[in-house]
Amino acid sequence: MGEPTGHRIGGDETVSERRARAALSVYRLMGTLAYPMLGPYVAYRAKRGKEDGARRRERYGEASSERPGDRPLVWVHAASVGETAAVTPLVRAIAAEGIAILMTTGTRTSAEIVEKRLADCVIHQYVPLDVGASIARFLDHWRPDLALFAESELWPVTIEALGQRRIPQVLVNARLSDRSFDRWKRAHWFAEALLEHLACVVAQSDVDAERYRLLGAPSVTVAGNLKADTDPPACDEAALSELAGAIGTRPVWGALSTHAGEEDAAATCHITLKRRHEGLLTLIVPRHVERGAEIAKSLSEIGLSVARRSLGEMPTARTDILIGDTIGEMGLYLRLAPVAFLGKSLTGEGGQNPLEAAMLGTAILSGRYVQNFRDVYQRLLRHEAAVIVRDEASLAQEVDHLLSNDERRAHMAGGAQIALGEMRGALDRTMRALTPFINPMKLSMRLDRRGGLAPTSAG
Repeated sequence: MGEPTGHRIGGDETVSERRARAALSVYRLMGTLAYPMLGPYVAYRAKRGKEDGARRRERYGEASSERPGDRPLVWVHAASVGETAAVTPLVRAIAAEGIAILMTTGTRTSAEIVEKRLADCVIHQYVPLDVGASIARFLDHWRPDLALFAESELWPVTIEALGQRRIPQVLVNARLSDRSFDRWKRAHWFAEALLEHLACVVAQSDVDAERYRLLGAPSVTVAGNLKADTDPPACDEAALSELAGAIGTRPVWGALSTHAGEEDAAATCHITLKRRHEGLLTLIVPRHVERGAEIAKSLSEIGLSVARRSLGEMPTARTDILIGDTIGEMGLYLRLAPVAFLGKSLTGEGGQNPLEAAMLGTAILSGRYVQNFRDVYQRLLRHEAAVIVRDEASLAQEVDHLLSNDERRAHMAGGAQIALGEMRGALDRTMRALTPFINPMKLSMRLDRRGGLAPTSAG
């Protein structure tokens, strides 16, 4: 059976610690060996539009901006659009203390969101690859005093390098999906070796907190979901007016953040209901906008009239489907559709965050597979602010009912506001959890202004 995982070898190192150290060594070695090949890989991604070609050197840790003097600096990393939106109020709260913010993201879409919402208070860079040379170059230049990672971002080389430099690391708005938790449990010894470097985990829910504790996080607290403290998604009022004018009084519903197979379900629903709801317009917004042309071709082949937002096409009286294949316009689409099905929940698994839809009073429909947002959906369902559908038939049935029933939609919108009220406050609770890290930075700035000790960056 081998040695128990807790048994100490030579009274010094446990089997688990030895396995974790070996795994980290292999991971670092693989990164070192792969490093010469990363250039062509990143260039290939840039050619396909998945990387910003003009800024690809940032992925190797090469800075394209100067560090803001001797001010304390917090590094905030948000992998993609959802995480970026969630931490936006937290970033602003920290920046309001006079602390410099370096924000990294991993996608072009999230970089665009940072530019639109936070350009006045952060320096943006693309996150460096989790390879020793890139991370060392990045940390040598930026010298952060604190590192905040959003939701579930755990990169071994980055975490270890920060730990070696004694830079505090905090996981904020932390969540752990069923699938990720099962995967980490199988390598619990590795998870513990990473999590021991975190000064704190600020979890979204009690379930998430317990999972991080079980995996070995030394300090865990629950703050709630930061997304509940964000503003409703904005939209271009001119674009909204133009589209609303083109649609007129037609009934509209939306299938939003859809994944493969869910567009077919939306099309079937449209065909089923168009006789009952004269002039019905179905709005389909794919989670990955690059699938717009593929979806349009598929739906056209079954006889539906399709317009694509990315091509500037406006819906006419004959348009069946408007495909919202653009970036950063979810606020526009939610305002056009009083009823919306949220994807990755019928044919995909995990679900999509329903909070933006709830904020705008949209009647929310979803498939059963919403485990990534279980706590949010439980609250919405408790207040009758969302409906779970089983299949295409029940989706059509619920859309039909909601389009015909203004009172039911109003009841759901009211329930959503109650649920949101229960969830708000995560920002204040997160800032309280960060107080032990933020206060010393504020003190160092006051001392520096009074001619005392200048702030020193970790590392």
